[in-house]
Amino acid sequence: MSEAAFTRSPVLKPIGVLGGTFDPIHYGHLRLAQQAAEQLTLQEVRFIPAGEPYHRAPGLASGTSGAHRTEMVRRAIGNNNLFRVDTRDLERGGATYTFDTLVGLRSELGNQVPIFVLLGADAFALLETWHRWRELFDLCHFGVAQRPGAELWRERVGGELAETLRVRERADAQQLSATPAGNVVTITMTPLEISATAIREQLSRGASPRYLLPDAVLEYIVANELYLEGSR
Repeated sequence: MSEAAFTRSPVLKPIGVLGGTFDPIHYGHLRLAQQAAEQLTLQEVRFIPAGEPYHRAPGLASGTSGAHRTEMVRRAIGNNNLFRVDTRDLERGGATYTFDTLVGLRSELGNQVPIFVLLGADAFALLETWHRWRELFDLCHFGVAQRPGAELWRERVGGELAETLRVRERADAQQLSATPAGNVVTITMTPLEISATAIREQLSRGASPRYLLPDAVLEYIVANELYLEGSR
């Protein structure tokens, strides 16, 4: 998609896209989405459970079925009118590419609605490993979550991506509502050191991860005996 396809548009409320395995979803994911929605004035945040991320070995994308992970997301977002679950990556099947996800969203939303892909600074630093990463800037903005006290995250960005960040980073997120794609903006995020891997490990040894994820999600995990030692 060429840059000419994106002309400067009237101000439109943007949407956020938060992808991940959500295995399981936890308060770190939810807090990032909430703070991004407020700071970027998003009309909604779409939680998109991953199918088979292309950069992981087949079968290792998640130990939990897409149906279980989707239901956990549904229960986590509850009645928050800003949030919705989008299962397009699971329905497509095969390798999950952010490029394909965004092409599908553009087909649905058109070329003028601003789209922000929301991710952490560590994930953004690895953007050069993503499929067709340069073309992603034709399809979206990036909202990079920065925890207080982690202002040096940009120093971990190297190679061509460092120059891309230098040229494309913007300080004022509100100005980006007039353009649909092409920039990077920082989201200030409450520091929550919560890991899905750690939650799974706690559950596998019988420890409680309560207060790391919504009760509705924990209740679903217990009812369906997810993450028990030896389970898939």
